[in-house]
Amino acid sequence: MQKGNIRVQTENIFPIIKKFLYSEHDIFLRELVSNAVDATQKLKTLSSIGEAKGDLGDLRIDIKIDTDAKTLTISDQGVGMTAEEVDKYLNQVAFSGAEEFLQKYKGQNEANIIGHFGLGFYSSFMVSDKVEVITKSYKDAPAVKWECDGSPAFTLEETEKAGRGTDIILYINEESKEFLETHRIREILEKFCKFLPVPVFFEEKQINNTNPAWTRKPSELTAEDYQDFYKELYPYNETPLFWIHLNVDYPFNLTGILYFPKIKQSYEIQKDKIQLYSNQVFVTEEVKDIVPEFLMLLQGVIDSPDIPLNVSRSYLQGDPNVKKINNHITKKVADKLEEIFNKERKEFEEKWEHVGLFVKYGMMTDDKFFERANKFHLFEDTDGGKFYTLEEYRTATETLQKNKDGKLVVLYTTNPVQQDAYIQQAKAKGYTVVKMETLIDAAFINQVEHKWENVAFSRVDADIADNLIDKQDTADSVLSADEVTALKGLFNIQVQDINLSVEVKGLSKEAPPVVATRPEFMRRMKDMAGVGGPMTSFYANMPDEVSLTVNGNHPIYQKVLSETDEKQKEMIVHNLADLALLSQGLLKGNNLTNFINRSVDLIGGEQKSRIILES
Repeated sequence: MQKGNIRVQTENIFPIIKKFLYSEHDIFLRELVSNAVDATQKLKTLSSIGEAKGDLGDLRIDIKIDTDAKTLTISDQGVGMTAEEVDKYLNQVAFSGAEEFLQKYKGQNEANIIGHFGLGFYSSFMVSDKVEVITKSYKDAPAVKWECDGSPAFTLEETEKAGRGTDIILYINEESKEFLETHRIREILEKFCKFLPVPVFFEEKQINNTNPAWTRKPSELTAEDYQDFYKELYPYNETPLFWIHLNVDYPFNLTGILYFPKIKQSYEIQKDKIQLYSNQVFVTEEVKDIVPEFLMLLQGVIDSPDIPLNVSRSYLQGDPNVKKINNHITKKVADKLEEIFNKERKEFEEKWEHVGLFVKYGMMTDDKFFERANKFHLFEDTDGGKFYTLEEYRTATETLQKNKDGKLVVLYTTNPVQQDAYIQQAKAKGYTVVKMETLIDAAFINQVEHKWENVAFSRVDADIADNLIDKQDTADSVLSADEVTALKGLFNIQVQDINLSVEVKGLSKEAPPVVATRPEFMRRMKDMAGVGGPMTSFYANMPDEVSLTVNGNHPIYQKVLSETDEKQKEMIVHNLADLALLSQGLLKGNNLTNFINRSVDLIGGEQKSRIILES
């Protein structure tokens, strides 16, 4: 029997392993099973070149729990190790600067040092009082047993083992007895080992798919294959819109499948994230630096051996491959969207409700994507679901919707139902109104106005229809100058938390008696303040700015001006103003209560007048 001390530069290595890795101590199983996969794959390679002779047998990995012995065993039928190899691989921690490491990571409890420092096997000591390794090489050499209790001391001796391969036996410590529970081990295996390339068995049941869709060629897969794999990843989700198969071998290795899910308007925090793998070993769902920010709502799998297994955010940011992968994914997504738009535009338009969120977010956050997306970004009009690219909208509307500065005015609605009266008035002028009603449209409009040349956005209720494109200073009214002055005076009313400005214009008789509009700039600032952000808190606390345009040509004002009961006249005028504010969703709280009570009084007064006249 050989005895000795594991050769490291400090005797404190095991306490350090336990301390630094304890926050992710379930990761030990990923490491040990990954090592078993490596041993199996090495055997296959050696067999293929004739170095490993004979029948390979049933190449599988088995995980077993013995609750009585308090052990967890990971077994493989891979290459195994000779005594010399055990001494080389287990007794010399692949770690050249232990003292430097201790100083560098002192106090950083979440530092992830697995893999990067060659400590994968030693993660087993996070959960074990003792670890035994029983192994037999594919070479003609006796089996050996290595044992260590978590101190630098170890023993190494010959033993008996029936077949080739390695058994790693963990004697689970008291603090880690959760790893003797069947459901806990199954949970970890399904998280980290679901797509490993070698069959992994637990309780005599295979827990992994060894040939997942992303490892196969796109030409081998049908639409049904892609959808089945999506269900395997996210069993309870709706069928995705479409997908992108990534397959790159230069200048870095990258495979994967990214799915575009259906996004609801009331979209909440993303739960089903993109999963990052390294050689089919699950690493993380935190892919912020690898995937462009605007594509974080995508789902699926990315697999790259060029991303280290010990992924941590700080390390990723310094990895030169990460930026290349990020840029490549952006390009592939843009290619796919443009391809669908060009070849299957109708299908693209049908999915725009969901796809538009990705496209707009990308245009806001990525300049390269912005240039590409200009070709397939769409506006949807409010009438019949017609779709326009920016250039198509310009061509269709520039004769009517170009202002005196030569800018194309894009008229939009954020709520087609609430703003219907304004939409109808704009359409009556021949204007085309588009929908801008997603969660990010307010920010999107502000950004693209600066990027698109000679384009301005105006919400359909930002002014009366006559003024939406260019301000009209004069309009003929049937009222005399004195009547205009009197009517304007009647509308000099006070509404809590609203600054009202009033003008009397001669609109068409069919137009409403009063139109409430909110100046585009101030309304945008208020809307942006509602979702937070820099420079918006000032506007959030300001009262709403509202313009009341009184249509002097509406027949009701002949009755209002001839009314002799001053109180009745004031109530009618106040209700007309409140109706206009109600159309903007600005009548709330006490203002709304007063409007309702006043309406009841007006109705009661009219009924009383009828009774007097009839009698």
